[in-house]
Amino acid sequence: MKKLLILGGGTAGTIAANKLVKKLDRTQWQITVVDQDDKHHYQPGFLFIPFGTYGPDEVTKSRRRYLDDSIPLMYAEIDRVDPEARTVALADGTTLDYDVLIVATGVTPRPDQTPGMDDPDTWYDTVFDFYTYAGTTALAKKLADWPGGRLVVNIVEMPIKCPVAPLEFTFLADAFFTERGMRDKVDLVYVTPLDAAFTKPIAAKHFGDILERKGVSLESEFMLEHVDTADRKLVSYDEREIGYDLLVTIPLNMGADFLTRSGLGNELNLVPVDKHTLQSKQYDSIFALGDANDIPASKAGSVAHFEIDVFVDNFLEYIAGKEMTGAFDGHANCFIETGHGKAMLIDFNYDTEPLPGKFPVPGIGPMSLLKETKANHMGKLAFRWAYWNVLLPGRPMGLSADLSMAGKQVPVS
Repeated sequence: MKKLLILGGGTAGTIAANKLVKKLDRTQWQITVVDQDDKHHYQPGFLFIPFGTYGPDEVTKSRRRYLDDSIPLMYAEIDRVDPEARTVALADGTTLDYDVLIVATGVTPRPDQTPGMDDPDTWYDTVFDFYTYAGTTALAKKLADWPGGRLVVNIVEMPIKCPVAPLEFTFLADAFFTERGMRDKVDLVYVTPLDAAFTKPIAAKHFGDILERKGVSLESEFMLEHVDTADRKLVSYDEREIGYDLLVTIPLNMGADFLTRSGLGNELNLVPVDKHTLQSKQYDSIFALGDANDIPASKAGSVAHFEIDVFVDNFLEYIAGKEMTGAFDGHANCFIETGHGKAMLIDFNYDTEPLPGKFPVPGIGPMSLLKETKANHMGKLAFRWAYWNVLLPGRPMGLSADLSMAGKQVPVS
């Protein structure tokens, strides 16, 4: 019996396990998934909790419930991988062996990597994240009776999970305070290490002056050196300072520490892989899926979905001793909430930036690309049902893994 070991029971690990169990001969292969607990979070929902759209109980379900019944799920902390021996050591002393390893342990925010950010006297008091369950629920309580002041939304460094989420939070905050009749009491500031809020030219043109229209100040190319929690200010490496009353930060995102302990991770604990096959550049028997790898694509659920659609067929070729013929193209699509019941939609890959048009049916939609519509907003909310009932179980979503140019308007150069 050959062993496929999957580290991580989140989005990528669950989809991969559920798709592969339907393809592999169960008399020849045993799939095992390892994760530290039974709580599977619908992470896109974290964005909405501070504003009351979702309650905390609407974004968490059992991991076990969404894995095929034939797949063992072990609850344990991972200590390290020995890729030469093809073994994984767990923190409780258990050792698991494998023939093929899939790393799908994602990334997590690391406020400890920025001096001052995780000051215990101010963390979840005046400084918050919303990329974690603890952070978003604490922020919801804070915003419920916050009287106003200077709210700074700050990205420490890229890459991060869902790169558009900080902008979405800013837009939703603008709508939230407007609808509560206190927008004039809130000074919104968006702080990014990038040279602009929107770095792709066509998308930037279509977003236009949306930050300015919403009264949001932009501070670009701000490389955060430390957080001065005593004086409530961000300090950059070039000694610029930005004061705040309430800081909503997106800390440095890093992969699991065991990957670097195992010699598998880069400086951000991400597994270097071939960007088309997701196979480790060091070890042929290791693949890294979802946020855990270093591919130059968005760290988003759509990327995990599309890359796994390509990966499954490649995996079957790989174990048959054949050349992997599939090539993931970096396809991603993301809804961007803009507030007041509207959202934009972007669809792109490694080589093609977001373009205007209709999605998924050319000329019909019902979604519009690079345009604020209510249909896009409803699509984002509806995706929560699709996530639990279609995507995680490994059922077909009806979307091509490869980026389609049908319905897209390519500008004439």
